[in-house]
Amino acid sequence: MVVPTLNARVAVVGAGPGGLATAVLLAARGVRVTVYEAQPTIGGRTGRLTLGDYQFDRGPTFFLMPHVLDEIFRVAGRSLHDYVRLTRLDPMYRLVIGRPDGMDIVIDTTQDVAEMARRIGRIHAPDGAAFERFIADNRRKLSLAEPILRRSIRSLWDLVRLDAARALTALKPHLSVHELTARYFEHAAVQLAVGFQCKYLGMSPHECPSLFTILPFIEYEYGVWHPQGGCHALMLALARVFEELGGRIEVDAPVERLEFRRGRVTHLVLGGRRGGERTPCEHVVINADATWAVKKLIPQSMRGRVTDRSLDARRYSCSTFMLYLGVEGEVDLPHHTVRTAPRYRENLADIGRNGGRLGSLSDDPSFYVCNPSHTDPTLAPSDGSSLYVLLPTPNTFAPIDWEAERPRMRELLLDRVRDVLGVDLRGRIRVEQSFTPWEWRAMNINAGATFNLAHSMTQMLHRRMPHRLPYAHGAWLVGGGTHPGSGLPVIFLSAQITARMLLEELGVPRPVFDVPLTAIADRTSSQVLS
Repeated sequence: MVVPTLNARVAVVGAGPGGLATAVLLAARGVRVTVYEAQPTIGGRTGRLTLGDYQFDRGPTFFLMPHVLDEIFRVAGRSLHDYVRLTRLDPMYRLVIGRPDGMDIVIDTTQDVAEMARRIGRIHAPDGAAFERFIADNRRKLSLAEPILRRSIRSLWDLVRLDAARALTALKPHLSVHELTARYFEHAAVQLAVGFQCKYLGMSPHECPSLFTILPFIEYEYGVWHPQGGCHALMLALARVFEELGGRIEVDAPVERLEFRRGRVTHLVLGGRRGGERTPCEHVVINADATWAVKKLIPQSMRGRVTDRSLDARRYSCSTFMLYLGVEGEVDLPHHTVRTAPRYRENLADIGRNGGRLGSLSDDPSFYVCNPSHTDPTLAPSDGSSLYVLLPTPNTFAPIDWEAERPRMRELLLDRVRDVLGVDLRGRIRVEQSFTPWEWRAMNINAGATFNLAHSMTQMLHRRMPHRLPYAHGAWLVGGGTHPGSGLPVIFLSAQITARMLLEELGVPRPVFDVPLTAIADRTSSQVLS
């Protein structure tokens, strides 16, 4: 336990990955921190769903770049490896590329770059040779982008100070992911194999900035990992470290509002069963959905031009329809299976039309199946499997009646899993739950946009939500709505940025995160974390 050495009281709103990681970094430096979580359990979108004897990750299921999270554990004098058992997946995932002629292309991806080049070469020989060049170029790109990813970008002047011109030239921000991958690969299926990863951001490769070709590079360089117990196990590990450091987590403690005096935060006020309870604090780190939190917690009178309407007018990612299925027996699928729609570009354009406000659903959509029981026996009984099926959808700005669509979406997904993947789940389902964009919205996610603000060029860098709210002194943001963006490893980078800035304001020596993101590849989990 670290004995707090500072008088400043810091409250963290939300026990999601960004909030817990920030809390650990602050507590490790002797700051008094209390985390307030509205739900009965921690994790937020990285929570756990339990249905009878079956357990499921509520949201994220891919774990990339474990060394970024381990940097946070190291600041606390711990190692992630001592708290979570990690398994490197091979295949990383199965990619089923739908084609209009019905002849889907199936690729089992591997971190072995030479072998992956051979597999791509069997689709189109010149593209196999181009794959290793693509990986090498993106290794350099990530190295150049790292100073930008690790620091708060509050204005264009911050980019000037970071000498970002050289990096921006290599990052080619004027191109989309699709436009850049087309310069390497001739075959449309191969372009999609190194471009679909934009789905991690809720975007299409045809509109996602080309910076994000680093996403497939990250998979092939560092691997795709599964934490035993699911990604929620990472949240439990962070919470355990935080409490070992003397921090306190209060669940069932929704924050109703913040109180300010002369522009500075003084109290947070709880709602729910603790309605009206006031807690004094000098700083509040908000890990709730960023635009929802500003609308809910910061009075309009303090925000100036940052109105509710202007926040809602920003561009948001898609949402998702989820099926969580506890089924009888084993399922003949790898840990991760991604199936892209035969008309992929049109499918994503339909979902995101006019920022999702005119979004529509497809009868032959892209979908994703996670079968963690293939790797992890702890999530289902010995005679069963836990299956997670995800369908990208428009966010709740679209005029879709999700209660009316719920049964149709369920049947559609069960049909597609049967017809495309050859797995008939009907008659084997013991327990199930569906989850619509309306329910994501009910979790205080603005527009039900599960991947947060869209990662378009107009909403990157200093144009994302700020880590320090300039109009509310003592109020901070962390998470996918801030720079660098959404996705677990990137949210952990956001936590490092917010914690570093807050410690600087408190006059506390800030932690140093000095392991280059490109320094670790092709290692066992224990080697990666050391």
